Amino acid sequence: MRIKNILPVLLLNAFTLSAYAQNIAPKAFKFAERQTRLLLTETEKAKKQLNKPELLSPRTLDGKGNLLIVSPNDWCSGFFAGNLWFLYEYTGDKFWKEQSEPYTAIMEFEKTNGGTHDLGFMVYNSVGNAYRLTHKQKYKESIIQAARSLITRFNPTIGCIKSWDHVKQWQFPVIIDNMMNLELLFEATRLSGDSSFYKVAVTHANTTLKNHFRADNSSYHVLNYDQQTGQVLDKKTAQGFADSSAWARGQAWGLYGYTMCYRETHDKVYLDQAEKIAKYIFGNPQMPADLVPYWDYDAAKLGNQPRDASAAAIAASALYELSTYSKNGKAYTTTADKILNSLANHYQPLPDSARGFLLLHSTGHKPANSEIDVPIIYADYYYLEALLRQKRLADKKPVINVAGTLKN
Repeated sequence: MRIKNILPVLLLNAFTLSAYAQNIAPKAFKFAERQTRLLLTETEKAKKQLNKPELLSPRTLDGKGNLLIVSPNDWCSGFFAGNLWFLYEYTGDKFWKEQSEPYTAIMEFEKTNGGTHDLGFMVYNSVGNAYRLTHKQKYKESIIQAARSLITRFNPTIGCIKSWDHVKQWQFPVIIDNMMNLELLFEATRLSGDSSFYKVAVTHANTTLKNHFRADNSSYHVLNYDQQTGQVLDKKTAQGFADSSAWARGQAWGLYGYTMCYRETHDKVYLDQAEKIAKYIFGNPQMPADLVPYWDYDAAKLGNQPRDASAAAIAASALYELSTYSKNGKAYTTTADKILNSLANHYQPLPDSARGFLLLHSTGHKPANSEIDVPIIYADYYYLEALLRQKRLADKKPVINVAGTLKN
Protein backbone atom coordinates (compact mmCIF):
# COMPACT_ATOMS: atom_id res chain seq x y z
CA MET A 1 0.00 0.00 0.00
CA ARG A 2 1.24 3.48 -0.87
CA ILE A 3 0.05 6.30 1.32
CA LYS A 4 -0.05 9.33 -0.98
CA ASN A 5 0.33 12.95 0.04
CA ILE A 6 0.96 11.98 3.63
CA LEU A 7 2.52 15.30 4.53
CA PRO A 8 1.87 17.79 1.76
CA VAL A 9 2.47 20.85 3.92
CA LEU A 10 5.78 19.55 5.18
CA LEU A 11 7.04 18.93 1.70
CA LEU A 12 7.00 22.67 1.10
CA ASN A 13 10.54 23.94 1.56
CA ALA A 14 11.68 20.33 1.92
CA PHE A 15 15.07 20.99 0.37
CA THR A 16 15.76 23.89 2.72
CA LEU A 17 14.74 21.94 5.82
CA SER A 18 16.73 18.84 4.85
CA ALA A 19 19.84 20.79 3.93
CA TYR A 20 19.72 22.69 7.22
CA ALA A 21 19.02 19.59 9.32
CA GLN A 22 21.94 17.66 7.87
CA ASN A 23 24.23 20.15 9.58
CA ILE A 24 22.74 19.48 13.01
CA ALA A 25 24.73 16.36 13.98
CA PRO A 26 28.20 17.92 14.51
CA LYS A 27 26.85 20.72 16.68
CA ALA A 28 24.38 18.45 18.48
CA PHE A 29 27.01 15.82 19.31
CA LYS A 30 29.45 18.46 20.50
CA PHE A 31 26.73 19.69 22.84
CA ALA A 32 25.92 16.09 23.84
CA GLU A 33 29.54 15.38 24.75
CA ARG A 34 29.72 18.46 26.95
CA GLN A 35 26.41 17.74 28.64
CA THR A 36 27.12 14.05 29.16
CA ARG A 37 30.43 14.79 30.87
CA LEU A 38 28.39 16.89 33.27
CA LEU A 39 25.79 14.15 33.68
CA LEU A 40 28.50 11.62 34.51
CA THR A 41 29.82 13.93 37.22
CA GLU A 42 26.37 14.72 38.59
CA THR A 43 25.46 11.02 38.66
CA GLU A 44 28.48 10.08 40.75
CA LYS A 45 27.90 13.07 43.03
CA ALA A 46 24.26 12.07 43.58
CA LYS A 47 25.20 8.48 44.41
CA LYS A 48 27.63 9.67 47.08
CA GLN A 49 25.16 12.13 48.55
CA LEU A 50 22.46 9.48 48.75
CA ASN A 51 24.94 6.85 49.98
CA LYS A 52 23.25 4.28 47.77
CA PRO A 53 25.93 2.55 45.71
CA GLU A 54 23.33 0.12 44.37
CA LEU A 55 21.87 2.90 42.22
CA LEU A 56 23.18 3.00 38.68
CA SER A 57 22.07 5.52 36.11
CA PRO A 58 20.27 8.86 35.73
CA ARG A 59 16.61 8.90 34.77
CA THR A 60 15.19 12.41 35.20
CA LEU A 61 15.04 15.49 37.43
CA ASP A 62 12.56 15.85 40.26
CA GLY A 63 10.41 18.93 40.85
CA LYS A 64 13.28 20.66 42.64
CA GLY A 65 15.81 19.96 39.91
CA ASN A 66 17.52 17.14 41.77
CA LEU A 67 18.89 14.23 39.78
CA LEU A 68 16.93 10.98 40.10
CA ILE A 69 19.18 7.91 39.90
CA VAL A 70 17.65 4.47 39.39
CA SER A 71 18.73 0.91 40.11
CA PRO A 72 19.58 -1.63 37.37
CA ASN A 73 16.10 -3.19 37.52
CA ASP A 74 14.35 0.07 36.56
CA TRP A 75 13.04 0.05 32.99
CA CYS A 76 15.07 3.18 32.23
CA SER A 77 18.35 1.78 33.56
CA GLY A 78 19.91 0.84 30.20
CA PHE A 79 19.45 4.08 28.31
CA PHE A 80 22.41 5.95 29.77
CA ALA A 81 24.85 3.20 28.83
CA GLY A 82 23.33 3.31 25.35
CA ASN A 83 23.89 7.07 25.17
CA LEU A 84 27.53 6.59 26.05
CA TRP A 85 27.91 3.97 23.33
CA PHE A 86 26.29 6.35 20.82
CA LEU A 87 28.85 9.01 21.73
CA TYR A 88 31.63 6.49 21.22
CA GLU A 89 30.14 5.47 17.88
CA TYR A 90 29.95 9.05 16.62
CA THR A 91 33.27 10.35 17.96
CA GLY A 92 35.50 7.27 18.01
CA ASP A 93 36.85 8.64 21.29
CA LYS A 94 37.85 5.77 23.59
CA PHE A 95 36.89 7.93 26.58
CA TRP A 96 33.23 7.20 25.85
CA LYS A 97 33.88 3.47 25.47
CA GLU A 98 35.63 3.46 28.85
CA GLN A 99 32.69 5.29 30.43
CA SER A 100 30.17 2.94 28.82
CA GLU A 101 31.69 -0.33 29.92
CA PRO A 102 31.05 -0.17 33.71
CA TYR A 103 27.40 0.79 33.20
CA THR A 104 27.01 -1.97 30.62
CA ALA A 105 28.65 -4.58 32.82
CA ILE A 106 26.11 -3.96 35.56
CA MET A 107 23.23 -4.20 33.09
CA GLU A 108 24.45 -7.65 32.03
CA PHE A 109 23.26 -8.97 35.40
CA GLU A 110 19.67 -8.18 34.36
CA LYS A 111 19.83 -10.88 31.68
CA THR A 112 18.14 -13.39 34.02
CA ASN A 113 15.43 -10.99 35.19
CA GLY A 114 12.21 -12.67 34.12
CA GLY A 115 10.11 -10.31 36.20
CA THR A 116 9.93 -7.60 33.56
CA HIS A 117 8.96 -7.22 29.91
CA ASP A 118 11.43 -4.34 29.56
CA LEU A 119 14.57 -6.37 28.95
CA GLY A 120 14.80 -4.88 25.48
CA PHE A 121 15.04 -1.38 26.90
CA MET A 122 17.28 -2.52 29.74
CA VAL A 123 19.65 -5.01 28.14
CA TYR A 124 19.43 -4.50 24.39
CA ASN A 125 19.86 -0.71 24.52
CA SER A 126 22.94 -1.12 26.71
CA VAL A 127 24.50 -4.52 26.05
CA GLY A 128 23.14 -4.68 22.50
CA ASN A 129 24.88 -1.46 21.54
CA ALA A 130 28.03 -2.69 23.27
CA TYR A 131 28.01 -5.86 21.19
CA ARG A 132 27.24 -3.98 18.00
CA LEU A 133 30.29 -1.76 18.48
CA THR A 134 32.78 -4.22 20.03
CA HIS A 135 31.56 -7.70 19.03
CA LYS A 136 32.70 -9.14 22.37
CA GLN A 137 31.46 -12.66 23.04
CA LYS A 138 30.30 -11.89 26.57
CA TYR A 139 27.83 -9.33 25.27
CA LYS A 140 26.48 -11.80 22.73
CA GLU A 141 25.84 -14.36 25.46
CA SER A 142 24.05 -11.77 27.61
CA ILE A 143 21.75 -10.80 24.75
CA ILE A 144 20.74 -14.41 24.16
CA GLN A 145 20.16 -15.05 27.86
CA ALA A 146 18.06 -11.90 28.19
CA ALA A 147 15.91 -13.12 25.31
CA ARG A 148 15.45 -16.48 27.06
CA SER A 149 14.26 -14.61 30.14
CA LEU A 150 11.89 -12.43 28.15
CA ILE A 151 10.08 -15.27 26.41
CA THR A 152 9.20 -16.86 29.76
CA ARG A 153 6.55 -14.13 29.86
CA PHE A 154 4.95 -15.28 26.61
CA ASN A 155 1.49 -16.85 26.76
CA PRO A 156 0.85 -18.91 23.59
CA THR A 157 -2.93 -18.90 24.12
CA ILE A 158 -2.97 -15.10 24.02
CA GLY A 159 -0.08 -14.75 21.63
CA CYS A 160 1.65 -11.99 23.62
CA ILE A 161 4.35 -11.27 26.15
CA LYS A 162 2.91 -10.11 29.45
CA SER A 163 3.78 -6.54 30.38
CA TRP A 164 3.08 -5.94 34.07
CA ASP A 165 2.86 -8.24 37.06
CA HIS A 166 2.03 -5.55 39.63
CA VAL A 167 -1.33 -4.32 38.28
CA LYS A 168 -3.63 -6.81 39.92
CA GLN A 169 -6.91 -5.61 38.41
CA TRP A 170 -5.74 -6.87 35.01
CA GLN A 171 -5.23 -10.57 34.32
CA PHE A 172 -2.73 -10.27 31.50
CA PRO A 173 -1.92 -6.66 30.54
CA VAL A 174 -0.09 -5.95 27.29
CA ILE A 175 1.05 -2.40 26.51
CA ILE A 176 1.95 -0.93 23.13
CA ASP A 177 5.42 -0.17 24.56
CA ASN A 178 6.09 -3.91 24.44
CA MET A 179 6.67 -3.68 20.69
CA MET A 180 10.03 -2.10 21.45
CA ASN A 181 11.29 -5.15 23.33
CA LEU A 182 10.84 -7.44 20.32
CA GLU A 183 14.10 -6.21 18.80
CA LEU A 184 15.95 -8.14 21.50
CA LEU A 185 14.23 -11.35 20.35
CA PHE A 186 15.02 -10.79 16.68
CA GLU A 187 18.65 -10.16 17.54
CA ALA A 188 18.82 -13.28 19.72
CA THR A 189 17.58 -15.37 16.79
CA ARG A 190 20.30 -13.93 14.59
CA LEU A 191 23.01 -14.54 17.20
CA SER A 192 21.89 -17.99 18.37
CA GLY A 193 20.19 -19.54 15.34
CA ASP A 194 17.24 -20.39 17.61
CA SER A 195 14.05 -19.49 15.76
CA SER A 196 11.87 -19.72 18.87
CA PHE A 197 12.72 -16.10 19.71
CA TYR A 198 11.67 -15.02 16.22
CA LYS A 199 8.38 -16.91 16.46
CA VAL A 200 7.48 -15.27 19.76
CA ALA A 201 8.32 -11.82 18.40
CA VAL A 202 6.23 -12.26 15.27
CA THR A 203 3.28 -13.74 17.17
CA HIS A 204 3.33 -10.84 19.62
CA ALA A 205 3.52 -8.31 16.79
CA ASN A 206 0.62 -9.98 14.96
CA THR A 207 -1.59 -10.16 18.04
CA THR A 208 -0.90 -6.52 18.83
CA LEU A 209 -1.65 -5.54 15.25
CA LYS A 210 -4.97 -7.37 15.44
CA ASN A 211 -6.17 -6.01 18.77
CA HIS A 212 -4.38 -2.83 19.77
CA PHE A 213 -5.33 -0.48 16.93
CA ARG A 214 -8.48 1.50 16.25
CA ALA A 215 -10.01 2.15 12.83
CA ASP A 216 -8.05 5.43 12.54
CA ASN A 217 -4.80 3.50 13.29
CA SER A 218 -4.29 5.11 16.67
CA SER A 219 -3.38 2.69 19.44
CA TYR A 220 -4.82 1.82 22.80
CA HIS A 221 -2.22 1.86 25.55
CA VAL A 222 -3.18 -1.28 27.51
CA LEU A 223 -5.08 -4.40 26.54
CA ASN A 224 -6.17 -6.80 29.25
CA TYR A 225 -6.45 -10.42 28.09
CA ASP A 226 -8.10 -13.45 29.63
CA GLN A 227 -5.10 -15.67 30.14
CA GLN A 228 -7.16 -18.85 29.86
CA THR A 229 -9.08 -18.08 26.66
CA GLY A 230 -6.95 -15.37 25.04
CA GLN A 231 -9.95 -13.07 24.66
CA VAL A 232 -9.60 -9.30 25.08
CA LEU A 233 -11.32 -8.28 28.31
CA ASP A 234 -10.56 -4.55 28.43
CA LYS A 235 -8.98 -1.80 26.35
CA LYS A 236 -7.55 0.74 28.77
CA THR A 237 -4.89 3.32 29.39
CA ALA A 238 -2.43 3.87 32.20
CA GLN A 239 -0.37 6.83 31.02
CA GLY A 240 -2.78 8.37 28.53
CA PHE A 241 -5.55 10.91 29.00
CA ALA A 242 -8.41 8.42 28.63
CA ASP A 243 -9.01 4.82 27.59
CA SER A 244 -10.14 6.06 24.19
CA SER A 245 -7.37 8.62 23.70
CA ALA A 246 -4.13 8.49 21.74
CA TRP A 247 -1.21 8.78 24.15
CA ALA A 248 1.57 10.42 22.16
CA ARG A 249 4.49 8.26 23.21
CA GLY A 250 2.42 5.13 22.67
CA GLN A 251 1.83 6.10 19.05
CA ALA A 252 5.58 6.63 18.63
CA TRP A 253 6.33 3.22 20.16
CA GLY A 254 4.01 1.65 17.60
CA LEU A 255 5.61 3.51 14.69
CA TYR A 256 9.09 2.48 15.76
CA GLY A 257 8.07 -1.09 16.62
CA TYR A 258 6.38 -1.94 13.33
CA THR A 259 9.12 -0.30 11.30
CA MET A 260 11.63 -2.49 13.13
CA CYS A 261 9.45 -5.57 12.60
CA TYR A 262 9.43 -4.93 8.86
CA ARG A 263 13.22 -4.70 8.89
CA GLU A 264 13.48 -8.05 10.63
CA THR A 265 10.82 -9.98 8.70
CA HIS A 266 10.25 -8.15 5.37
CA ASP A 267 6.54 -8.76 5.97
CA LYS A 268 4.78 -5.94 4.11
CA VAL A 269 1.92 -6.01 6.62
CA TYR A 270 4.28 -4.40 9.13
CA LEU A 271 5.44 -1.77 6.66
CA ASP A 272 1.84 -0.90 5.88
CA GLN A 273 1.05 -0.58 9.59
CA ALA A 274 4.05 1.67 10.22
CA GLU A 275 2.92 3.94 7.40
CA LYS A 276 -0.64 4.02 8.71
CA ILE A 277 0.63 5.04 12.15
CA ALA A 278 2.82 7.73 10.60
CA LYS A 279 -0.21 9.06 8.74
CA TYR A 280 -2.20 9.19 11.97
CA ILE A 281 0.54 10.97 13.90
CA PHE A 282 1.55 13.57 11.34
CA GLY A 283 -1.90 14.10 9.91
CA ASN A 284 -3.34 14.72 13.36
CA PRO A 285 -4.87 18.20 13.67
CA GLN A 286 -3.53 18.41 17.23
CA MET A 287 0.08 18.07 16.10
CA PRO A 288 1.89 21.38 16.72
CA ALA A 289 3.73 23.07 13.88
CA ASP A 290 7.13 22.14 15.33
CA LEU A 291 6.14 18.43 15.31
CA VAL A 292 6.81 17.93 19.02
CA PRO A 293 3.47 16.58 20.23
CA TYR A 294 1.50 17.28 23.34
CA TRP A 295 1.62 14.33 25.71
CA ASP A 296 -1.73 13.01 24.43
CA TYR A 297 -3.44 13.94 21.16
CA ASP A 298 -6.91 14.00 22.70
CA ALA A 299 -5.82 15.87 25.82
CA ALA A 300 -4.32 18.50 23.51
CA LYS A 301 -7.86 19.59 22.61
CA LEU A 302 -8.22 20.95 26.16
CA GLY A 303 -5.37 23.41 25.67
CA ASN A 304 -2.46 24.26 27.98
CA GLN A 305 -1.00 20.74 27.94
CA PRO A 306 2.69 19.77 28.29
CA ARG A 307 4.69 18.54 25.34
CA ASP A 308 6.52 15.23 25.08
CA ALA A 309 9.92 15.64 23.45
CA SER A 310 10.56 11.93 23.97
CA ALA A 311 7.66 11.04 21.65
CA ALA A 312 9.12 13.35 19.02
CA ALA A 313 12.61 11.85 19.30
CA ILE A 314 11.30 8.27 19.07
CA ALA A 315 9.20 9.14 16.02
CA ALA A 316 12.11 10.91 14.30
CA SER A 317 14.37 7.90 14.75
CA ALA A 318 11.66 5.60 13.40
CA LEU A 319 11.00 7.82 10.39
CA TYR A 320 14.62 7.76 9.27
CA GLU A 321 14.50 3.98 9.15
CA LEU A 322 11.03 3.93 7.60
CA SER A 323 12.26 6.27 4.86
CA THR A 324 14.62 3.57 3.61
CA TYR A 325 11.78 1.09 3.03
CA SER A 326 8.97 3.26 1.70
CA LYS A 327 8.06 5.01 -1.53
CA ASN A 328 7.21 7.93 0.74
CA GLY A 329 10.82 8.03 1.94
CA LYS A 330 11.48 11.66 1.04
CA ALA A 331 8.48 12.86 3.02
CA TYR A 332 9.50 10.80 6.05
CA THR A 333 13.07 12.08 5.94
CA THR A 334 11.90 15.67 5.61
CA THR A 335 9.58 15.22 8.59
CA ALA A 336 12.29 13.65 10.73
CA ASP A 337 14.68 16.46 9.78
CA LYS A 338 12.15 19.03 10.92
CA ILE A 339 11.66 17.23 14.24
CA LEU A 340 15.41 17.21 14.91
CA ASN A 341 15.63 20.85 13.90
CA SER A 342 12.90 21.68 16.45
CA LEU A 343 14.51 19.61 19.21
CA ALA A 344 18.00 21.00 18.63
CA ASN A 345 16.90 24.62 18.46
CA HIS A 346 14.08 24.82 20.97
CA TYR A 347 14.19 21.85 23.36
CA GLN A 348 17.84 21.66 24.37
CA PRO A 349 18.81 23.27 27.68
CA LEU A 350 21.56 25.84 27.94
CA PRO A 351 25.03 24.26 28.05
CA ASP A 352 26.09 23.05 31.50
CA SER A 353 22.52 23.13 32.82
CA ALA A 354 19.75 20.56 33.46
CA ARG A 355 22.36 18.42 35.27
CA GLY A 356 23.64 17.32 31.87
CA PHE A 357 20.49 16.05 30.13
CA LEU A 358 20.16 16.78 26.42
CA LEU A 359 16.45 17.57 25.98
CA LEU A 360 13.87 19.39 28.05
CA HIS A 361 10.06 19.13 27.99
CA SER A 362 9.26 15.43 28.12
CA THR A 363 6.26 13.96 29.92
CA GLY A 364 6.51 10.56 31.55
CA HIS A 365 3.22 9.80 33.34
CA LYS A 366 0.87 12.76 33.57
CA PRO A 367 -2.13 10.93 35.10
CA ALA A 368 0.14 9.97 38.01
CA ASN A 369 1.53 13.52 38.17
CA SER A 370 4.97 12.04 37.52
CA GLU A 371 7.78 13.36 35.31
CA ILE A 372 5.86 16.25 33.75
CA ASP A 373 7.77 18.75 31.60
CA VAL A 374 11.20 17.45 32.59
CA PRO A 375 14.26 15.93 30.95
CA ILE A 376 14.03 12.12 30.73
CA ILE A 377 16.90 9.84 29.77
CA TYR A 378 15.06 7.93 27.03
CA ALA A 379 14.32 11.17 25.18
CA ASP A 380 18.07 11.73 25.03
CA TYR A 381 18.66 8.16 23.86
CA TYR A 382 16.31 8.33 20.86
CA TYR A 383 17.48 11.85 20.05
CA LEU A 384 21.07 10.60 19.72
CA GLU A 385 19.93 7.56 17.77
CA ALA A 386 17.95 9.78 15.40
CA LEU A 387 20.98 12.02 14.89
CA LEU A 388 23.12 9.00 14.05
CA ARG A 389 20.51 7.69 11.62
CA GLN A 390 20.26 11.08 9.96
CA LYS A 391 24.03 11.17 9.53
CA ARG A 392 24.11 7.66 8.04
CA LEU A 393 21.47 8.64 5.52
CA ALA A 394 23.45 11.75 4.60
CA ASP A 395 26.58 9.60 4.26
CA LYS A 396 24.62 7.10 2.15
CA LYS A 397 25.27 4.31 4.65
CA PRO A 398 22.79 1.78 6.09
CA VAL A 399 20.60 3.42 8.70
CA ILE A 400 20.79 0.27 10.85
CA ASN A 401 24.01 -1.50 11.77
CA VAL A 402 22.85 -4.99 12.66
CA ALA A 403 24.85 -6.41 15.55
CA GLY A 404 24.81 -10.00 14.39
CA THR A 405 26.49 -9.20 11.09
CA LEU A 406 29.02 -6.65 12.31
CA LYS A 407 32.64 -7.44 11.49
CA ASN A 408 35.62 -6.59 13.64
